[in-house]
Amino acid sequence: MALNDFIPEEGQTKVVSAIVAAEKRTSGEIRVHVEPRCKAGDPYERAVQVFNELKMYETRQRNAVLVYVAYDSHVFAIIGDSGINERVGAGFWNKEKDTLAAYLRQGDPVGGLCEVIGQIGESLSSYFPWQKDDINEQSDEISYTE
Repeated sequence: MALNDFIPEEGQTKVVSAIVAAEKRTSGEIRVHVEPRCKAGDPYERAVQVFNELKMYETRQRNAVLVYVAYDSHVFAIIGDSGINERVGAGFWNKEKDTLAAYLRQGDPVGGLCEVIGQIGESLSSYFPWQKDDINEQSDEISYTE
């Protein structure tokens, strides 16, 4: 199954638009990575691998967030970089995880990703508000591996 089978092109456009809108509220960087199967036993561990492969740690404030989904494995993870983790508690992403899980159970990955991306932008805005000199340090496109 290719990315288009899990998220049709129209849905991909919606997700990218949600990222762009969320990043207008925060200097944080949000990315979505999708793959069919979790290539590690643990989705959190795999998300860390992908985070590093995408060099998401290369943001000025270390405030990037990765939403990772392995659709055939029915797992996902949401992780933030050290700049975020230094400021927030361990349960910071629980609301977003619960929201995404509910949407995925309903078979609506696009709705879930868009909702969660909006929540992430809102959550990060109080810690990392958008700045006039903000630049987009990470791609807004969905990344995908087979």
